[in-house]
Amino acid sequence: MDTVTTNAAVRERVRRWRAGGARIAFVPTMGNLHSGHISLIEAARRGAARFVASIFVNPMQFGPNEDFAHYPRTASQDAEMLAAAGCDLMFMPDAQEIYPDGLERATRVEVPELSRILCGQFRPGHFEGVTTVVAKLFNIVAPDIAVFGEKDFQQLTIIRRMVADMCYPIEIVAAPTVREADGLAMSSRNQYLTAAERRIAPRLYGALQGAVRRLAALDRDFAAIERAGRLEPEAAGMQSEYFAIRAARTLGAPQDSAQELVVLAAARLGKARLIDNLKVP
Repeated sequence: MDTVTTNAAVRERVRRWRAGGARIAFVPTMGNLHSGHISLIEAARRGAARFVASIFVNPMQFGPNEDFAHYPRTASQDAEMLAAAGCDLMFMPDAQEIYPDGLERATRVEVPELSRILCGQFRPGHFEGVTTVVAKLFNIVAPDIAVFGEKDFQQLTIIRRMVADMCYPIEIVAAPTVREADGLAMSSRNQYLTAAERRIAPRLYGALQGAVRRLAALDRDFAAIERAGRLEPEAAGMQSEYFAIRAARTLGAPQDSAQELVVLAAARLGKARLIDNLKVP
């Protein structure tokens, strides 16, 4: 695996691969990789001959009181994991490479409707930062496929909409959520949890499971299911931000019984913000 830090170096490498007829897979990350990222890596390797991963802690997607300065950065460990997984190229730009004129003067990309609901309501500007940096990375790497995890279901939905609206010739592949043995969705921010909080954290997943059981049994009292879903993590000591039943394709309110549903939740526990979701079978 080679490591590069400039847009030009990525483009030159991809140009040579394409000249040889290779398909390119891309996994954008903020680093601090864990075993949950393996599903993204495996999906990328299945879909193309060459695999590029980026590691960039994107300042645009962090709010003024969020954890940008303290977000865990583990470049050496990340490189070892990617190399072992068969990554061909690791792209590690700095902020100057991605935002040469600074954040304030940077052109921004936004998917308005989807970016202002659910997590967007509690993290204003976050998804604008995500779509802006992903659009830039897509233009730099020009992949055939790009892989995103279902754990960040709203982000996945927003990226799919952006790709369709911007006419990117990129296939978006969703990798399933990877969980700890007790059900907690794997996340880099789980390390913010204390030992006591770590024991409580799986209750969010338990609340999602309870909602899915009711929906699968054809209970359609969505408001009551959402109220119950908020109460369970709050009873365990979390601060619930939202617990919502939505149409899986659009994240809008369910309109008819034929729609595939997804239940999404976010809650704060100590210094950690937990997000999770489950689709309804």
